[in-house]
Amino acid sequence: MKTAEIKVTVQLDDNNVPENILWESTDSTNKEAVPVKSVMLALWDQNYQNALRIDLWTKDMPVDEMKIFFYQTLMTMGDSFLRATGETNIIEDLRDYCAHFAEKMEIAKK
Repeated sequence: MKTAEIKVTVQLDDNNVPENILWESTDSTNKEAVPVKSVMLALWDQNYQNALRIDLWTKDMPVDEMKIFFYQTLMTMGDSFLRATGETNIIEDLRDYCAHFAEKMEIAKK
């Protein structure tokens, strides 16, 4: 059995606010840690039947980039949900909402 490891390193300021976030993976062709401005990690706890989440962003993450990050995350969650469940009907509703989100956040591509 193959094993892969994903590592997220968070550098905090004196108030425990993330200043830098780095991620790396043993499966990546890039062998150095890559800096990112935000990370959202969701894990499923089967015993308690609930999601465990870590949502972090650096204090210098621009709001306009956060809007795009949320939009893209919502879209890819829909893609993942479709692959995992085959539920096509609800995905169209989610994509409609994502289009509405992009419009309201003024990030829709023109």
